[in-house]
Amino acid sequence: MAITWWENKACIAAVMVITVACPALAAAQAPRYPTRPVRMIVPLPPGGSTDIVARIVAQKYTETWGQQVVVDNRPGAGTSLGSELAARATPDGYTLLFASGSLATDVPLYSKLPFHPIKDFVPIGIVGQSFYVLLVQPSLGVNSVQELISMAKAKPNYIQYASAGQGTITHMAVELFMMNAQIKMQDVPFKGGAPALLAFLGDQMPVIFSPIAECLPHLRAGAKVRPLAVTAANRVPDLPDVPTLAEAGVPDSVVLSRTGILAPAGTPRDIVNLLNTELNRLLQQAYVRDRLNSYGLVPVGGTPEDLGNHLKSEIARWTKVVKTAGIKLE
Repeated sequence: MAITWWENKACIAAVMVITVACPALAAAQAPRYPTRPVRMIVPLPPGGSTDIVARIVAQKYTETWGQQVVVDNRPGAGTSLGSELAARATPDGYTLLFASGSLATDVPLYSKLPFHPIKDFVPIGIVGQSFYVLLVQPSLGVNSVQELISMAKAKPNYIQYASAGQGTITHMAVELFMMNAQIKMQDVPFKGGAPALLAFLGDQMPVIFSPIAECLPHLRAGAKVRPLAVTAANRVPDLPDVPTLAEAGVPDSVVLSRTGILAPAGTPRDIVNLLNTELNRLLQQAYVRDRLNSYGLVPVGGTPEDLGNHLKSEIARWTKVVKTAGIKLE
């Protein structure tokens, strides 16, 4: 039977409707991210402050999505080994980097850095903010920052300090302090903040700049060590009797380490936005805030651009410190 003009027009219209609707239908039926486990690389050993915060965030992401977010510790070469691994991963949202402030110090310290924090990553968001505590063993025989400075000036490179590794933000915090105090102490690098602190608590090292999240539990438990100062801008509630470095006579030594989440460059923007939105949501939860606060950490949050701008300013700051102090690492 012949098809009438009106029937033919109706068929054409139906085909057009289906054609237009198919992309929307396909999008509606597309699997929602994430559909499989997500790997969160921490470029430091387990037990340190960055690792502690990463596991809190990973747990909450897992609870929200019903997909496991696995923390993968990849320490080495400061923090550049794990960071490079994340930078080279497929940009599909299934590999993330949970970075410390060391991500910014890598740029001026390593002339042959195989990645760049700005060019090879897309920022997700800032997680938390911390600072460092200058601790000494009582056996060193100093009771104040000025006494430590006097000893270091009398015996250059005699005093050893434990760091989380060359090029890490903890190492750079001490370099900034030494530069401003015009002293020299000897760096003894460990593979992360947790091993460095264990060596210090075991009286194997006389001095350490330790993240508050790592040393606070030991101080609360009555560890027989002496806090001399904090790198915060103001005194902190958890250690009200401990002065800032500025109060102790060493100005311009504020070091605030921020942890953040990044993904390989090229990760789809909708996934970046989803990760950022969920991060800000979980940072508002009382459980998360209480956990972070219990370690002396402050939740931050914000936009991906906030993290990007923070990284740029930190790279500029530490580049100046590295150049002034003449620090060279291979």
